Amino acid sequence: MKKTLMSLLFGLLITVIYAQENKIATEKIWRVNFINPGVELELPTGTYSTFSAGLGIGYGGGYPDLTFAGNGFIYIISPFLDVQEKWFYNLNKRNNKNRRTENNSGNFVSLRFITRGNSIAENVNRTSDFDFAIGPTWGIQRKYGKNFHLLFDVGPQYYFDTNGNGNIWPIMLQLNLGFDFKKK
Repeated sequence: MKKTLMSLLFGLLITVIYAQENKIATEKIWRVNFINPGVELELPTGTYSTFSAGLGIGYGGGYPDLTFAGNGFIYIISPFLDVQEKWFYNLNKRNNKNRRTENNSGNFVSLRFITRGNSIAENVNRTSDFDFAIGPTWGIQRKYGKNFHLLFDVGPQYYFDTNGNGNIWPIMLQLNLGFDFKKK
């Protein structure tokens, strides 16, 4: 399973690297997100890649092997750190069709790592105060209007805690709405 996942990620990266022409480049962006309140900084790491780091307080569900005794709608509200390396693969195509590429508006594949800390509120018991998740994603991000930002990504993840508990979760979803503040 791990070899297949790594092979898929490697294949997508090679496709991204060779699918672009050098016309459009990624930009440095500060963001404020609202669904999971936080701030995010996205920095170019290459012509078609960025590294983003976000800090905030957000909602998350419980992982099956890391939570117990929850009933009904399970929630964990806690501080988080979310880091992601994104490789954009359609910036030039969007530009050629006169679509926006500002503020890194494009489709991407990524490697995402997220960690959550001590809960502020929860309706489950956690095996540890800290948990972590890592995995590849496919996503889109767009700029609408002057500064409105939309990000959606999805992919599998491996989650674990500080006690050595962990497993694979087949689908991780992320949805962010917020505002971009371009930093030149």
